[in-house]
Formats: sequence, C-alpha cells, structure tokens
Amino acid sequence: MNLEEVIKNCKKKNREAQAILYNNYKDSLYSLSLKYCTNKEEAQDNLQDTFLYIFQNIKSYKNKGSFEGWMKRIAINKAIDRYKKSIQMAPIENYSFKNEDVFIENINEIPLSIILKFIQKLPNQYRLVFNLYELDNFSHNDISNMLTISVGTSKSNLFRAKKILKGNIQQYITQTKVHG
Repeated sequence: MNLEEVIKNCKKKNREAQAILYNNYKDSLYSLSLKYCTNKEEAQDNLQDTFLYIFQNIKSYKNKGSFEGWMKRIAINKAIDRYKKSIQMAPIENYSFKNEDVFIENINEIPLSIILKFIQKLPNQYRLVFNLYELDNFSHNDISNMLTISVGTSKSNLFRAKKILKGNIQQYITQTKVHG
C-alpha cells in the first residue's frame, strides 16, 4: 500500500492502514518528541498523543504539502501544549545581553546522545525555544505566536539556553579530558 492509499484508508478508520502508518513513522516522530520532552517516558507519551490526534483528525489533511511535515507539526504542537498546561511560561521582558552568538568549540567531539541529554535538561521554556529555533528553523515571530510570549522573550530564552548548553558542554569536555 502506498502512502496515498494508507492515508485514504486511515480516513476510513481502517486498523491495518493505521498500523502501517504508525509503524512507518513512529521512529521519526519519537526522535522528534525526544527533542521536546525531558525524558523517554514523556517522549513516548507525546508520541501516543500525536498518533491519537493524527488518527482522529486525519480527515482534516487535504493532501496539500508534506504529510510527514503535517505529522511533525502535530508532534511539536502536542509537546508545546503539554508544557503550556504544566507550567506558566513567565515572560522575561527586561533582558540585557550582547547580541552575540554563543559559540561552542569542539562540539563535533561530543556524541549526539550526550548533546540531546543536555538539551533535555534545559528548563522547559529554554528547551522549547532552542528546539523550535535551532533545530526546527522556526522564526522568533513564529515561536512568539506558538508559545504566547514576546519576540524579545523568545530571543532571551534562546540566548540563555545556548549559554547553559555551552557551560554543560564545556564541563563535559573538561571532564572527558581529565578522566579520558
């Protein structure tokens, strides 16, 4: 069954087509969820919420644009909704920092799994902004609308996320050199 047929049959609530869709996309959507969640269990919950939403709302997909992109957007939105419900994202209007990029030396020497763990440990609002901006290429205006924060808060949260990541990565590199 090709993707068009799978989608068509999923719209008819065909369980076999739903299983095919799930099996074909669970890994990529789980990896995406890991970027936005603090641990594997949350990512798994987000994955399940995402597929429930996809199966309940697949009729709203009008075959315009990438179907995988549509599903990824749902996964990201589900993760954001989870955090909007669980915490109050406090706006930080009076930020002051130089408009400089936080450069991390030797980042290529660190396993991706370690970097992902550092990203997952970021405070929620910093992690969300970092992932949306750096990993999924959303603009600060888009992030502002998605998270209901100001553009300035988005920029500030991104800067602070990068500073925390830089500190954690530099500490990891130092410890690896000492113990390695």
